[in-house]
Amino acid sequence: MKRVLLVLILVLTFSFNAVYAQNFSTHQVKTGETIEDIAKRYLVTPFDIYQLNPEVKKELKPNTVLIIPISKARTPKITINKSLLGFKEHKTKRKETLYSLSKKYEVEEEDIKKYNKFLYANALRKGDKLQIPIYKITEIVEEVAPTKEYTVQPKEGKWRIAYKFGISVTELEMLNPGIDEVLKEGQVINVPNIDKEGQKQYDDKYSYYKVLPKEGFYRLKLKLGLEQEEIEALNPSLKETGLKSGMILKIPHSNAIESAGSGENLAINLLDSISDFETKHIVVMLPFRMHRVDFDSISDTKNSIKKDPYLQASLDFHSGVLLAVDSLKSLGISLKVDVYDTRYEVSEVDRILRDNDFEDVDAVIGPLTPDSFNKVASDLKKYNTPVISPIGTNLKLYDNVFQSRPSDDLLKSKVVNFVKADTLVGNVIIIADTKNMAIANELKREFNAASLVYSRKNKEGKDEFFVTKEDIEAALKPGKNVVFLETQNEGYASNVTSVLASLNNKKDPETNEEAPNIMLFTTNINSAFEGDQINNTHLSTLQFHFATASKEYSENDHNSFVKKYNKLYNITPNKRAVKGFDLTMDVVLRLVSSHDLYASVNNAPLTEYVENKFAYKKKLFGGYYNDTVYLVKYDDLTIVEVKQ
Repeated sequence: MKRVLLVLILVLTFSFNAVYAQNFSTHQVKTGETIEDIAKRYLVTPFDIYQLNPEVKKELKPNTVLIIPISKARTPKITINKSLLGFKEHKTKRKETLYSLSKKYEVEEEDIKKYNKFLYANALRKGDKLQIPIYKITEIVEEVAPTKEYTVQPKEGKWRIAYKFGISVTELEMLNPGIDEVLKEGQVINVPNIDKEGQKQYDDKYSYYKVLPKEGFYRLKLKLGLEQEEIEALNPSLKETGLKSGMILKIPHSNAIESAGSGENLAINLLDSISDFETKHIVVMLPFRMHRVDFDSISDTKNSIKKDPYLQASLDFHSGVLLAVDSLKSLGISLKVDVYDTRYEVSEVDRILRDNDFEDVDAVIGPLTPDSFNKVASDLKKYNTPVISPIGTNLKLYDNVFQSRPSDDLLKSKVVNFVKADTLVGNVIIIADTKNMAIANELKREFNAASLVYSRKNKEGKDEFFVTKEDIEAALKPGKNVVFLETQNEGYASNVTSVLASLNNKKDPETNEEAPNIMLFTTNINSAFEGDQINNTHLSTLQFHFATASKEYSENDHNSFVKKYNKLYNITPNKRAVKGFDLTMDVVLRLVSSHDLYASVNNAPLTEYVENKFAYKKKLFGGYYNDTVYLVKYDDLTIVEVKQ
């Protein structure tokens, strides 16, 4: 027992010394004082005091000595006033000293000497009669405002100001109720009253990271690849405050958090990396709108499904999810899956979040619609729960959002960069209608020498959605010609591709020049290129290239998912079903092969399944987006991936 007590004493001694090696002070609680009073005096928060003194949460007793973190805010000036009330006689006993008497009567040694002048020349002896002064002590604390006004500088946002004044974004928002999401230059806001010397300076040689809820140094090591000592070296105040959700950390530039373009890496097969067999709790949210389905008969039910596009999309996606869950369970992975019908109503989503416990959910897939999705992501930020969007783009990328569908800008840049990299391209032609003039002009800036061809117009100046053979022929040159076609009009797409196919590799018998070889591209693949009016033979002849979020699986690949889906539902899976399967497989496999979904961003930089691939990158201050797409082309009436 004695040895146990000795160990405890050593631990407590070490802990006490460790505390005082940092920037801390002490405060002895006086009768009537509250934690709020003490926090206000030292310009810290009650939470800061409770963190270092958890035992006082239950009861704050007089004379308790509190450990107080020294605030970086201006320390209030404290003046002590002493007024003499009278004297108390004391006869010195054996072994008493001036020091012991000063502690006993709570006066300074100099005060005792002042009223017992013989002590200046003589040592204190047993039997000496002393006059001990009794004082009334008054503390005068200079009032220092905890905040001051600050004018927002150019390019400053919430996170940069929060970093500058050593607080979290949440604390900055609490100081400024109703503050806008985006700050304006010249706007006046409240900030902690910190002297200029104590303010941190932004350095563009570094990156900056906002700490998420529940993140400790272990999670940061997995995500950022930095040891605790490295993080603390760049952020010395961490030794005083510890990690707090929402605080801004200075870190070295890192590919894990920058929005840089991804290279063509090899996909990782996560089936080889499964290491966690604990049950994972997944939630799927889809707008089934089952309350609108007529179940009176089979035909009524079928009609309800046909009439409701949201129900169709949800059923297709969910069918893929079910097959993924079955496949994952066959691998020995334990899953708890909750499926909720959002009804395409934000109010229903709000009810689901209120009536169910989401704190221990590992990941949420969906909802499909933007407003509902943003509601879920916003509400689950407090739990740091990953919320994965199956189809949305341009979402509010909260810290816990994973946007699985690549952005339209990424699709566009994939095509443009591919053409730019082809040194054999001799001539570029941009064909567009009025609705797509903006993208046509953007392409013109990328390819300065390109020719622009627009749709013919009627007398009112409106597009008639056709071009003539002569319009295009005038822009063609011998050799390789790249043509961009930008439209959402099926008739126009049919007209242009027909004319281009007729001119492709056609040699002019009079000039005997080299025939134009035409390759067709678009930066925006849409239904105009997939309608009944489009001749796929023409697209194959023109080697039609485009970027897509998902490639089409080949039935010749004998894919096990496709076989299983055919056998179960007696139909081939459409793109929505495949996306449900691919996304569910990826989310769960990332969870069981990494510490969590966030850590998997580094551990599994690129994954690929039946039709979809995922390479998540993190916005500097925000969530994650899929930074990889396929470049495909028509080849012999089939769509194949272009290997780069």
